[in-house]
Amino acid sequence: MFYIGVLFAVGSAVMLVVAVALVTASRPMAAWLTGAVVSLGMIVAFLLSRTVGLPDGYYEPGWEAPYGPLSLLVEGIFVLAFLTWLGVRADVSAVPGPPHQAARERTAPGSTVQKGW
Repeated sequence: MFYIGVLFAVGSAVMLVVAVALVTASRPMAAWLTGAVVSLGMIVAFLLSRTVGLPDGYYEPGWEAPYGPLSLLVEGIFVLAFLTWLGVRADVSAVPGPPHQAARERTAPGSTVQKGW
């Protein structure tokens, strides 16, 4: 089916852009999210094509070992890496920063104002 070939080409191109963005972007959330959505879409399409079929009567028998299971594994690893990245990012933002230094910064050295510690 022509549309399946187009989807493979588009998915590959998008994932290449995602890989470059993950290496170069200072804020990679959009790249992670795009890659996870594309990976999940590929997993769902693969599973549908082997179970109920895709539009225009496309049905693929078998799992094309080793390529089918390997593609599922790699796409699943990407999604897990994204979820791990989200978890690490949430943990880092939950860690409290250094104690508030406002009282010390407002008092000049040698002043008679008593510091609160």
